[in-house]
Amino acid sequence: MQQRSTLGGIPAWVAVVAAVGALLIIVPIVSLATRVDWPNFGALVTSPSSLAALALSLRTSVASTALCILLGVPLALVLARTSFPGKRILRALILLPLVLPPVVGGIALLAAFGRRGLLGSSLETLGVSIAFSTVAVVLAQTFVALPFLVLSLEAALRAAGSRYEAVASTLGASPSTVFRRVTLPLVLPGLVTGAVLAFARALGEFGATLTFAGSLEGVTRTLPLEIYLQRETDPDAAVALALVLVVVAVIVMVVTYGRREIR
Repeated sequence: MQQRSTLGGIPAWVAVVAAVGALLIIVPIVSLATRVDWPNFGALVTSPSSLAALALSLRTSVASTALCILLGVPLALVLARTSFPGKRILRALILLPLVLPPVVGGIALLAAFGRRGLLGSSLETLGVSIAFSTVAVVLAQTFVALPFLVLSLEAALRAAGSRYEAVASTLGASPSTVFRRVTLPLVLPGLVTGAVLAFARALGEFGATLTFAGSLEGVTRTLPLEIYLQRETDPDAAVALALVLVVVAVIVMVVTYGRREIR
């Protein structure tokens, strides 16, 4: 006897559990909106410290996204198109920040680029100090955001296959020409998706930034850090700024996945 089902063949109990899961995400977000001091919303999000944090977040997130593209495209291409011993280990290490606590990532960055770090001590002798600077914010954001771009682009490269690249090679195109004229246009949607996700992750980064860069207003205090500090001194401002990040995240999700629904 066939099990009775609804919603296009999905059992009713599955739909119920799915609704509970959706509510677990939706209810806190809606609750946040109900806590906003709407009459003073404009003033709360346009205070000097809030605007400085927002401007810094936007600048560093754009810079880290550009760095993710610069480093992530070759990484994804190597993982998708080549074969070599230790490839699985390399992929696991590159994707490690996806599951690593951000604070641990910040400590690791300090161990590498801090004043007494593996590379930082040598840089200090050259007069270059990275930790607790705006550069440290960009590095922390890149560290946590890079896997998002690599994962998205590698999946796009594997889905596209290498047939067109092989044809271009047989016609005499150099590897660089094939990469520029065939590969990149072929996986451009995947690259855009990865870049948008990387930007969103960089914009919301907190733990690694706080540990590696600190919280200096106008220098390393990004919007998530400002929200954390305002939570103690001005809860209304913290809620208003949190809603700003929620809106940005919603826009990112719509831009990234809305096109697929339309198609």
